[in-house]
Amino acid sequence: MYQQTPIGRVLQAALHCSLLFLLGLVGSVAHAQAPAPEQALTWTARDAKLKWGPCPPFLPKGCGIAVLHGDPAKDNVDVFFKVPAKSTIPLHWHTSAERMVLVAGVLHVTYDGQKKAVLRSGTYAYGPAKQPHKGYCASAVPCVLFIAFESPLDAVPVERATK
Repeated sequence: MYQQTPIGRVLQAALHCSLLFLLGLVGSVAHAQAPAPEQALTWTARDAKLKWGPCPPFLPKGCGIAVLHGDPAKDNVDVFFKVPAKSTIPLHWHTSAERMVLVAGVLHVTYDGQKKAVLRSGTYAYGPAKQPHKGYCASAVPCVLFIAFESPLDAVPVERATK
C-alpha cells in the first residue's frame, strides 16, 4: 500500500486549495459577465400601454407604428403597423424582409409582379427584402399588422413616372 509523506500531504492540500480557488474565480468572472435575463412580454393591438408613433409622411394620415420589441434603428425589431379603415398604402419597399401576421381587419397586399393577396386576421405573410409592394385596408375597421423586421426599420416610397 502506498503511504504519503507529510510533505506530499501538504503539497496535495495546497493543490486542492489552488484548484478550488481557480474554479471559484472562473465561476465568479463568468457570473459577473452574464447579461441580465431578458424579460418575456406580451402585447395586444388594443393594449393601452402601447406607444403609437407616426408613420413616414408618404403613408396614410392616421397611420401608426408601435414598437413591441427591439430598437427600430437596429436589427430584429417587431412592430404593430396600423392603418385606418379603407385607406391605401402607397407603393414602397423595405431594406429588410418582413414576416407578418394580420391582427385585425382585412388587408389587400400586392407585390410587384405577383397576384394580390388578401390577408384576414391570423394570416401569415412573408415579404422579401427590397420588393416593392402596396396595400389597401379593405375593412370597416383599422388594419393592424404585426411585422418582424430582420434589419433596421425603414420604408422607402417608390416614385414611378406617369405617362
